[in-house]
Amino acid sequence: MDTKSEIREFLTSRRARITPDQVGLATYGPRRVPGLRREEVAVLAGVSVPYYTRLERGDMNGVSESVLAALAGALQLDDAERAHLLDLARAAHPAPARPRRRHAKERVRPEVQWTLDAITGAAAFVGNERLDILGANQLGRALYSELYDTPVRPVNTARFVFLDPRAETSYADWERVATETVAILRSAAGRDPYNRELSDLVGELATQSEAFRTRWASHNVRFHTAGVKHFHHSVVGELTLSYNRLDLTADRGLTISVYAAEPGSRSEEALKLLGSWAATIDPTEPVPAVDQS
Repeated sequence: MDTKSEIREFLTSRRARITPDQVGLATYGPRRVPGLRREEVAVLAGVSVPYYTRLERGDMNGVSESVLAALAGALQLDDAERAHLLDLARAAHPAPARPRRRHAKERVRPEVQWTLDAITGAAAFVGNERLDILGANQLGRALYSELYDTPVRPVNTARFVFLDPRAETSYADWERVATETVAILRSAAGRDPYNRELSDLVGELATQSEAFRTRWASHNVRFHTAGVKHFHHSVVGELTLSYNRLDLTADRGLTISVYAAEPGSRSEEALKLLGSWAATIDPTEPVPAVDQS
């Protein structure tokens, strides 16, 4: 990842979405570019125009946290965007050339897998920042049966979303899922710009998916901690599940995500039915494709 380019494109895209009216600035005459001008951002952030111009060109050497905070306020960044700006600033500090590094193979500790298996009324997964699923309970494997029906491991939700044609029917709101998936990967890339596996995945998706390329170019970022997802499962039909993600503090970079249904809802009944189907699956084999004929 070219950090200077990332900073330039991120800041440019953020100021382009804000109108002068939104920040209480008067406008005079036509504007050649959308959003705020550089000098307007500089005024709002309390810095000189040349200094802001230097920052937007990707030169963040020596920038203070107070200036970054002022810049985040001027551009009305949300929490995920603020964190991303700080990550980019850290990555931009001069340092000896660092090669892309390949991380040690991530594994799910037996104790963590026991925890997953103890969750019987909800789908549960262990994942990493590049959206690999490294471990799952029985219901989790059944929920993502289409990801697991190939021998490739670890399965990867981003690759499924953008490269598997079944994804658009598996997710009832595929457009939103696709946008969120890219924003999650963009945030991860800002935190760890030298992660070889992550950059390889981004390159693969950008090469093969126009939908991914378009979203990646927007520079949107997102925290992925809680929310609701809507599935259309080939066995049990529609499912609306709430998810929560918990950091595994003993396993840096890994998280547990749990997908649960509202008690008494149709989705809860469907999840129970999915559990019955899951009981027929051999966990040592790829999940079989469902015959829909």
